[in-house]
Amino acid sequence: MTRLEQKMAALSAAGRKGIFIYITAGAPDIETSKCAILAAEKAGADVIELGLPFSDPMADGPVIQTASVCALKNGMTTKKELAIMRELRKETDIPIIGMGYINAMHHYGFEQFVTDFQAAGMDGIIVPDVPHEESGEMRKICAAHDFHLAEFITPGTTPARMKETCTGATGFIYCVSNNGVTGVKKIDYTTIGEVCQNARTFTDTPLAVGFGIGSPEAAVEAAEHADAVIVGSAVVGRLLKGQFDEAMTFIHSLRTALDEKYKK
Repeated sequence: MTRLEQKMAALSAAGRKGIFIYITAGAPDIETSKCAILAAEKAGADVIELGLPFSDPMADGPVIQTASVCALKNGMTTKKELAIMRELRKETDIPIIGMGYINAMHHYGFEQFVTDFQAAGMDGIIVPDVPHEESGEMRKICAAHDFHLAEFITPGTTPARMKETCTGATGFIYCVSNNGVTGVKKIDYTTIGEVCQNARTFTDTPLAVGFGIGSPEAAVEAAEHADAVIVGSAVVGRLLKGQFDEAMTFIHSLRTALDEKYKK
């Protein structure tokens, strides 16, 4: 089992919901982003989603767009992201999933990207601008390296498409809560909850709900029919404002709320 599979199995066995925390590599600066990852684990994060900054992050809202621009201005590159991964693995064994866009990976060479980042300790990748229909070769490469390539489901995913995308999914399935971009907003999570329930008929792979979660209350609502929640903008926004301690306190509040509601 991979680190991610072990973590999700352990959470399930303990009756707990997982917390994925997104942090942009290099924002507000390289050292702070590394420290934030280590501190997030201590605050209650189970999985880190490491944002790989790109100039046109089409799935992301204003906060993470700002973080990407900041990181690129700080000189962040794919090779520097690789160096960050190697340094993190000297201090933590937390599952780390990359989140980036295909342009940078294609420029690097996708198979070389998977080989290098898997060797550095990354456990998988989220590539939101490549649809399932176009990811066949990518999925083969990832499978050959025990490297998870996240699949997506959304409120608009039909049962036929859900069967196609979920049946072979590994690691976790990214459940997008609304038709929009990332960012804290008021969401009715009952819709994605129904989607998650439908997905269970096709897969046992853990489901993680993301987009919009900005409070412990929202995390509890989002987690009702899922195995984990994904939180990004609410953390990244605090880091960009220099509110490091506040960001960690927020993560801890998510952990506390989820455990109070769902821990067996």
